[in-house]
Amino acid sequence: MPFYHRLGNLPRKRHTAFQREGGGLYHEHLMGNLGFSGPASLLYHLRRPTAVISARHMAQAVIEEDPDPALRLRHFQLMAVRPAESPTLDRTPVLFNADCTISFVAPRATDPFFYRNGQGDEIVYVAEGQGVLESEFGELPFTSGDYVVVPRGIVHRYRLPGPAPGEAACRLLVVEGAGHVRPPKRYYNEFGQLEKHSPYCERDLRPPEKLVTHDKEGEFRVVVKQRGGYHDVLLDHHPLDVVGWDGFYYPFALSIHDFEPITGSLHQPPPVHQTFQSDGFVLCSFVPRMLDYHPQAIPVPYNHSNVDSDEVIFYANDQFTSRKGIAFGSLTLHPGGLPHGPHPGRVEESLGKKRTEELAVMVDTFRPLKVAASVLTMEDPEYVRSWLTS
Repeated sequence: MPFYHRLGNLPRKRHTAFQREGGGLYHEHLMGNLGFSGPASLLYHLRRPTAVISARHMAQAVIEEDPDPALRLRHFQLMAVRPAESPTLDRTPVLFNADCTISFVAPRATDPFFYRNGQGDEIVYVAEGQGVLESEFGELPFTSGDYVVVPRGIVHRYRLPGPAPGEAACRLLVVEGAGHVRPPKRYYNEFGQLEKHSPYCERDLRPPEKLVTHDKEGEFRVVVKQRGGYHDVLLDHHPLDVVGWDGFYYPFALSIHDFEPITGSLHQPPPVHQTFQSDGFVLCSFVPRMLDYHPQAIPVPYNHSNVDSDEVIFYANDQFTSRKGIAFGSLTLHPGGLPHGPHPGRVEESLGKKRTEELAVMVDTFRPLKVAASVLTMEDPEYVRSWLTS
């Protein structure tokens, strides 16, 4: 995270005795990445976070791969993903490799348990709906268009409003990264502040805004994802029992509508849309913006070859200047090794246009992606032929 934040009650000095009213000490807990040298926060719990009643292995997180290895441009219609119960355990895998897994979920209800992803950072794009992310760090409201970034190791739960029976409370695109998610390095100055040329600033990043301390004993489930599987850990107290915390490591939200587009007289390349980076992939935001203003500009992208990356685009509305045949909830995969570009007629249609209303999330990976078998029934088989003019 690019800035320091704190909530609740803290002792004046870290690693000192923090006395509770009535006697005893609060339990200090350091959470951070990269050993002891990365971003970190200090939390103070009512009870020991290590107080575990039992633990058991639930299942391995195995993704079945599409058996057809043919290299081709592909289009999946993710609105066909059926509503499911859990926003964490019922995710439908779409694409995956060693660096990231892209999935989609349409949950109906709040989980009856808490969740901790111990092996990956998560970027969750809220395609539809709203709710509150509950975590050890407090409550973080989210709504349509938000990216909710949850660094690994944080106990959390998506509190969702009750939908009509059988319907989804929200729809979430989840990008889980094996590396650490952060804003692009070029957006920072040497002091750790986001620079003036960055398409968003600290004001746009929303940390948890309300710390709720749960003082409860009993049996509380935390499902932990780690070592490629799910583990059911039972605590003897409510996991969200933090009375105060401070630091640089916490969940946060950024609205795609707060991303300020960078434009030019001629077509700007995808890096100007970059929003986050990780190890092995980047995530970009295409937002409504003025188009190129050179009198002879071609506003849509030129044909290009992904010689060392796969390109994934999730369409957050039905507008995209270079595409036809896509809709809200579409997701396209353009794998490295094949050129791609605007659909026939899109270049001519774009000439003279001043503005686009497109809204989309792009993930570029630097290792090839595999297609999950779970989305094969949602694929548009004609997409590969959609560049033919007859």
